[in-house]
Amino acid sequence: MSSRKMNLDSFFKISERGSSVRQEVIAGLTTFLAMVYSVIVVPNMLGAAGFDAGATFVATCLVAAFGSLLMGLWVNLPLAIGCAISLTAFTAFSLVLGQGVPVPVALGAVFLMGVIFTLISVTGVRTWILNNLPFGIAHGTGIGIGLFLLLIAANGTGLIVKNPGAGLPVALGDISSFPVLMSVLGLAAILGLEKRRVPGGILMVIVVLSVLGLIFDEKVTFQGLFALPSLTNADGESLIFSMDIKGALSAAVLPSVLALVMTAIFDATGTIRAITGQANLLDKNGNIINGGKALTADSMSSAFSGLVGGAPAAVYIESAAGTAAGGKTGLTASVVGVLFLLMIFLSPLSYLVPVYATAPALMYVGLLMLSNVSKLDFDDFVDAMSGLICAVFIILSGNIVTGIMLGFVSLVIGRLFSGDIKKLNIGTVIITLVLVVFYLGGWAI
Repeated sequence: MSSRKMNLDSFFKISERGSSVRQEVIAGLTTFLAMVYSVIVVPNMLGAAGFDAGATFVATCLVAAFGSLLMGLWVNLPLAIGCAISLTAFTAFSLVLGQGVPVPVALGAVFLMGVIFTLISVTGVRTWILNNLPFGIAHGTGIGIGLFLLLIAANGTGLIVKNPGAGLPVALGDISSFPVLMSVLGLAAILGLEKRRVPGGILMVIVVLSVLGLIFDEKVTFQGLFALPSLTNADGESLIFSMDIKGALSAAVLPSVLALVMTAIFDATGTIRAITGQANLLDKNGNIINGGKALTADSMSSAFSGLVGGAPAAVYIESAAGTAAGGKTGLTASVVGVLFLLMIFLSPLSYLVPVYATAPALMYVGLLMLSNVSKLDFDDFVDAMSGLICAVFIILSGNIVTGIMLGFVSLVIGRLFSGDIKKLNIGTVIITLVLVVFYLGGWAI
């Protein structure tokens, strides 16, 4: 082993966690390809609200680079961070377009959200929430996120679509379309390669499907390699440091800031717990390795996003694609961060990875996360069923926090009616009350 590899191995504890440099790099590439769509989706959503698309493209890349490198180099976990799609949608369509909040004020709200979020993380409140996440709901969150990933990926390719008629809300899409065929074949190929334990099998499928798309799909076109980034809008104004914090502290905007904070607390915390649990990155007490740092890195990224003109950040569910590919250390996240830095100058390449190339990886990860069902303890019936309620309503509502809230409510009320009130701790009751007030107050996103 070369001295460079030895240094990497020592710094990231690669051998200690049962991985290799090659495996970590492949996992990083896999995660990057699974979440690179964000550099198109996020600027499009913010652009619709009046943000400059070019400047937000750079901001989106910078946020993903900063957050992922922080998670990799400081926390040493294979979790990638980027501008959260759900929180981006809230910022663009509810805050700016819905309430008429100016862009600088919206950025001030994002920055404030990140600062408050970081204070909550640093003071240990998020860790306390994580430690008071009941066993069933912790695993139920993983199941629900797995189902959520399956639906997102299947819908993205057109395999499952919104039902235009009466009956169930979803229906089978055009099974003969090229994207659907590629995604189904890709998923089957991943199953076979993973059964044979072929190194980098998931990444190989993504690359092959991208090449096939370039050959046979007219929508996938080569648009060049390089493009110089733009940090300003058409008027020569930069979004960097353009936030209006004073405006964000107004009575009209502050409730939206708190809604962003509450949503991020439970959404991102649940995602981190689910992915690290799936990757077995827990200590002997069942807690996340470097969990406090992971939560802080996640929240600090949102504050950074407000500074550079982006949307609230969070750990991406797509990080699970990298952990499924073998990622166990911060080298995976660091690779993602470096690739997003390069993406600032390589924006045309993002159009070479169609959604049906990464969808099989996400569907495979979703299927893996369903194995959390086997971890539910049905001897504790109320706890297990509350976990399943959490899982089911994550997918039915399309919202992780909603599923978690219903899981907590079911657990507390179920304990009361079953006579198991002694199994409730004060932390669980407090979290339940906070979530109920959050929803009844109409602040939920």
